[in-house]
Amino acid sequence: MRELERDSSSIIPVLRLAVVGDGRLGRALTGALRSAGYAVEGPFGRGAEGNGAGAVLLCVPDGEIGAAASANARGPLVGHCSGATGLEPLAPHEAFSLHPLMTVTPAGASFTGAGAAVAGSTPRAVALTFELARALGMHAVEVDDRDRVAYHAAASMASNFLVTLEAAAERLARDVGIDRGLLVPLVRATVENWAKLGPDGALTGPVARGDEATVAAQRGAVAERAPELVGLFDALLQATRSLARARQAQPA
Repeated sequence: MRELERDSSSIIPVLRLAVVGDGRLGRALTGALRSAGYAVEGPFGRGAEGNGAGAVLLCVPDGEIGAAASANARGPLVGHCSGATGLEPLAPHEAFSLHPLMTVTPAGASFTGAGAAVAGSTPRAVALTFELARALGMHAVEVDDRDRVAYHAAASMASNFLVTLEAAAERLARDVGIDRGLLVPLVRATVENWAKLGPDGALTGPVARGDEATVAAQRGAVAERAPELVGLFDALLQATRSLARARQAQPA
């Protein structure tokens, strides 16, 4: 992937946009683009046409991108918001993709400051993705089709799997009468340390200290209180030990 350098000569004029897909992302992007000054129609339901818009943004499930693209006549640029999908399903349209690297809940999302993986089949299409990302306050990075799935896996690990991990911690804490609110400052500090220091500087705790007696006691407690989490605990323990060993092997 590479960061896009802004070339003002390649930025196309602001177009009337149409958003297809009335889900969380479609509604969030429609509102954000309107707030950024774009004329936006929609969000329309799946299978809708762009109604003469200059660009159509498909916010539909990955498996429905091809059908949604086929519903639009040739002419407008057609893009999707999938992180793992290349541009092929959009053929024969002049194609682009814009994937906000941000989680979207039923309450919506703020895209300001987020990353955005973009791609385009023509310089004009790439310029549009860059302009849309800039208008939304996002940092655009071009990701090749061959890298899309790996990129999206990284995003899922950073966001979705983090929620799964915190749900496991909440399950165990609840068993001893601890509300998840007490874990929140710890989680926030850990994420901030990782962002500032990287994994080597952020890793703390008994594994990092080599305190195997405490680790064994923790595993025993997990097996007793939440046996369904032992497999997850063991997998994370192995990965954390590998990270700690790699840190120890680095020259001082």
